[in-house]
Parts: sequence; structure tokens; C-alpha cells
Amino acid sequence: MIVIGIDPGLATVGYGILARQEGRITPLTYSCIRTARAGGGTPERLEKIFDAISVLLDEYAPGCMAMEKLFFSRNVTSALGVAEVRGVIMLAARKRGIPVVEYTPNQVKQAVTGSGRADKRQVQEMIMRLLALPEIPRPDDVADGLSIALCHVHTVRDPR
Repeated sequence: MIVIGIDPGLATVGYGILARQEGRITPLTYSCIRTARAGGGTPERLEKIFDAISVLLDEYAPGCMAMEKLFFSRNVTSALGVAEVRGVIMLAARKRGIPVVEYTPNQVKQAVTGSGRADKRQVQEMIMRLLALPEIPRPDDVADGLSIALCHVHTVRDPR
């Protein structure tokens, strides 16, 4: 099973791609996609995200995409930008027949640390340990993408 975890944002999209084979979980790649206001308006930034995610989906052919559920935000402008990013990412997955599942922040924390009340640092340290990474992935969005992917791997049973 290969799963891609996505932490969407208009400026930074964190992602992590994990493979589970014979009970072992291995990171295939993890990083982020960055867009800058100087690089154009929102349509150009969304296109850059769509294109970069499309390349990842084509290269790694994940069987599933996991994303954090969008919650109401006090900053409506920021929430709208994240919603637009989520839309283009979901479209990229849909065009390839890749199912998208969503998890709440508490579900992700629970799956990774065993506690839905874990703080960001605890989640990051568990990601580093569980995936045998040399250090905590940076920026935070990358660690978040990996934690969402790991949540899915821990939540779903491989039908094979």
C-alpha cells in the first residue's frame, strides 16, 4: 500500500508518501511545495500546486490520498485559500482515480502518538522515531503531511 498525506496551504503544501509492505512502513519521499505571492496571483499559485501534486501522483501512484479535514477558521481569507488548495489537490487525485480520505487533527494525533491531545512537538518526535528519520522534518507542514499519511496507514488494513 502506498499513501500520500497532504497538509494543504496556499503558501506551503506539506506532503509525505509512505509505503507499507509486509507490516513495515517506509517513507518514500517527503517535502513541500512552496508558492510565493511574488510568483503570481492565486490562480497561478493553484496551478503550480496542481502541477506539482500531479507529478507526485504520477510518479508514486499512491492507492490513497489522506488529508486533514478543514475546520472553521477565524481568518476567513486564510480558510478560503486552504479550501481552494484542497480543491485542486482533490481534483488531481480524482482525475487519477485515487480516493481521498480526511482525518481530524485529533484523529491524526491519536493515530501517531496514542493521544488526541498531543502537541505538535510530540507528533513530530513520534514521526521521526516511527519512520526512523534522522531528524524532525522541516518545515512543520512536511511533518504534518507525514503524520496524516501515517494516520491513514495505521487506520486502514491493507486488503492484500
